Amino acid sequence: MTARTTPGERAPGEPSRTVLLRRGEVHSPADPFATAMAVTGDRVAWVGSESAADALAASADEVVDLEGALVTPAFTDAHVHTTATGLALTGLDLAGSRSAGDVLARVAAHTAPLPGGATVIGHGWDTTDWPEAHPPTRAELDAAAGGRPVYLARVDAHSALATTALLDLVPGVADRPGFHPEGPLTGDAHHAVRHAADAALTPAQRSAAQRAALARAASLGIGAVHECAGPDISSEDDLTALLALAEEEPGPRVFGYWGELVTTAKEARRVRELGAVGAGGDLFADGSLGSRTAHLHRPYLGTEDTGVAHLTADDVAAHVAACTEAGLQAGFHAIGDAALTAVTDGFAAAAERLGADRVRALRHRVEHAELLTPETIAAFAAHGLTASVQPMFDAAWGGPDGMYARRLGAERAGALNPFAALLRAGVPLAFGSDAPVTPLGPWEALRAAAFHRTVEHRVSARAAFTAHTRGGWRAVGRDDAGVLVPGAPADYAVWHAGALVVQAPDDRVARWSTDPRSGTPGLPDLTPGAPLPTCLRTVVAGRTVYDRPNE
Repeated sequence: MTARTTPGERAPGEPSRTVLLRRGEVHSPADPFATAMAVTGDRVAWVGSESAADALAASADEVVDLEGALVTPAFTDAHVHTTATGLALTGLDLAGSRSAGDVLARVAAHTAPLPGGATVIGHGWDTTDWPEAHPPTRAELDAAAGGRPVYLARVDAHSALATTALLDLVPGVADRPGFHPEGPLTGDAHHAVRHAADAALTPAQRSAAQRAALARAASLGIGAVHECAGPDISSEDDLTALLALAEEEPGPRVFGYWGELVTTAKEARRVRELGAVGAGGDLFADGSLGSRTAHLHRPYLGTEDTGVAHLTADDVAAHVAACTEAGLQAGFHAIGDAALTAVTDGFAAAAERLGADRVRALRHRVEHAELLTPETIAAFAAHGLTASVQPMFDAAWGGPDGMYARRLGAERAGALNPFAALLRAGVPLAFGSDAPVTPLGPWEALRAAAFHRTVEHRVSARAAFTAHTRGGWRAVGRDDAGVLVPGAPADYAVWHAGALVVQAPDDRVARWSTDPRSGTPGLPDLTPGAPLPTCLRTVVAGRTVYDRPNE
């Protein structure tokens, strides 16, 4: 990919500056055969053919020869925990740990060079396939950490291990629901300990982690992230610092959500004052399947446990009504079928109180929405809810031998993450990673959705692509973005990719086609095993935020 700049070019960043990209493949519904695109300032100005690009080249300030590269809208990751993602990238990452002993060894190696009182945050352990099937004890962790305060979140971030030194920072923690003397902390005890660990981060640690996460996102063609913050998952300081950083430095756009119940206009104003676009994200109706805290109608396999309900239908109704009256988007984290019933019942009550059209107009959203039923899917459609979902959850834990089946049994596990049923019902999807729960990786997410482990839940590559580009923008109330058409924001990514195909969700029709007469813009082949695209450049609002180093 090469660039040519005309003599006497205008100053970089000046609104009238025009960049012409040509001799590539431009993914645009405006022209499925487009090979060129012009950007003026922070907007797409034109999309079209090579012959038309000839006429524009002389007046462009910069001409980029794509050399056959693919240009797409930048991806939006609709559910991210930025600081935690950055800490996993730069610090103690426990993903892939093979046993309790492996975790202890990693903790010891990481903490050994640190000062005695330094707080350590780690993420990613998962006992599902460990030979002992249980995590280290607190005594073992204390010894490995040398007495330091240590917080280690499970891969789903809904339970955690903590050393005695960290527990000592939380008065009365042993009396909180979810406290276990030796096992993982859940519920209120977990939230309190996580808050203590978060509070121990220095501003320098926090900003370094946030920069690392945003830089990784930009390197993967992600132009926007939805930060899901809240009092039980991070802090006000963390959210406001992230939003300030994103405003001041080049990188992906950041849309913040604050997951705290709102019941009054004053509380709604405070959410806006934090800079958040909605009172949702990780406003927990329940927990997670991996930690057995997602709220179920029937018990987890081999137990009498049905998980944890954090909100009732009345709580949901009050929140939705208050947000709707304030013109503020509401949202909830809900995974289990009982939690999703409570959420949809709450929306129904709010709609009855305020009118269905007022509730639908705000495009309220539900995060994860995994164990849906036909009734709750219909309720999503009726109330205009956006399903903010994570395809990599199925890739990581789905299938007949996966964690989901071990928690629920194969039959119930097969109902999880029904993307195709949601689309058939008219429910808009927004794809995300929930990083660091699963890694940032939009093409991997598209592959996971197109090749869902449960065949009937698969969607076309085109539908998955829309959910990971335009769907994220729609989820924040913007219909003009996430697509490369004239007038749209100039948020795009340039990719080294193989041949483009039009891919279908299953074998009942041709799985792919390279026939241009279809009039449908092609996408890279997502078949498992096929190489995924490599990001060469990411541009946000006309400004380059990532350029792949020459190798």
